[in-house]
Amino acid sequence: MDKAPNAPGGPADGAKNDRDITGWAGKDGSFKRQVSSFRDVVGESPKFPVEKDRYHLYVSLACPWAHRTLIVRHLKGLQDIIPVSVVHWEMLKDGWKFAPEGCPGATNDPNENAKFMKDLYHTADPDYSARWTVPVLWDKKQRTVVNNESSEIIRMFYTAFDDIIDEKYKGVTYYPEDLASKIDKVNEWIYDTVNNGVYKSGFATTQEAYEAAVYPLFSSLDRIESMLASSSGPYLLGDKLTEADIRLYPTIVRFDPVYVQHFKCNINQIRDPKYERLHKWMRHLYWDLPAFGETTNFEHIKKHYTKSHSQINPKAITPVGPLPDILPKDE
Repeated sequence: MDKAPNAPGGPADGAKNDRDITGWAGKDGSFKRQVSSFRDVVGESPKFPVEKDRYHLYVSLACPWAHRTLIVRHLKGLQDIIPVSVVHWEMLKDGWKFAPEGCPGATNDPNENAKFMKDLYHTADPDYSARWTVPVLWDKKQRTVVNNESSEIIRMFYTAFDDIIDEKYKGVTYYPEDLASKIDKVNEWIYDTVNNGVYKSGFATTQEAYEAAVYPLFSSLDRIESMLASSSGPYLLGDKLTEADIRLYPTIVRFDPVYVQHFKCNINQIRDPKYERLHKWMRHLYWDLPAFGETTNFEHIKKHYTKSHSQINPKAITPVGPLPDILPKDE
């Protein structure tokens, strides 16, 4: 399980004060991650019963942590049960905002008519003082946040709504018992060195902290390439798509378009021959499985990182390349 789903100053962050990047790093220059605050589970208590159209998902299409929830929502056929709202890709000192004008893919907030994600957090808890992060699973009846930890939201989606979804999705899980221990082990090191590793590289404020993150990141990418080489199927753990694939994909699909240049993760690219199998794995998910491709929005991804992180990119210039954002399957 992740320690927290959202990176301070990253795609899932909003802070009460306009702090520069050094406020998100420790004295040693290394990036520190916030712990999620809302950790309830639908169906585990009478407070949050399983109901259609009671819960609402708030996401950013730029945020990799929110992206995993969109993927599972699609895979489990929850689109008609859990509606979704999308914030604008720009995130400045007031955090994520609802502003669909001129931002294809973004929406208004239909529940509280909120202008910013912070409005929802303060509706749920007027004394809330942490960052205003996404994803958020919202209870419309109680007007509160159920959960804002992406790793817990996706596991909720696997099974919590099985009694009210279409028959073909019932019993479908991406965390099967026979692979659970393997998934947990893979998740642990991929989270630390890859999912979070790109942020530790990008938000480091000393050379030492940057190198302490970027070398383990690429060592882990080498390890993933070897895993795929020895896998009995097209996925990390064989012929079944699992949570391990779901959690890795949002980082890998953002790697070449954003992390290589913006976060200085530039030892190699995913499209380099060195990562032939990892590149093939990513393109299979994107091109062949709609839950992955249809939830990937490169415009939101590229504009968010490059135009929201003024400490890294003060002129807010978005690089054009690499082109295309993702290569066809046969190249």
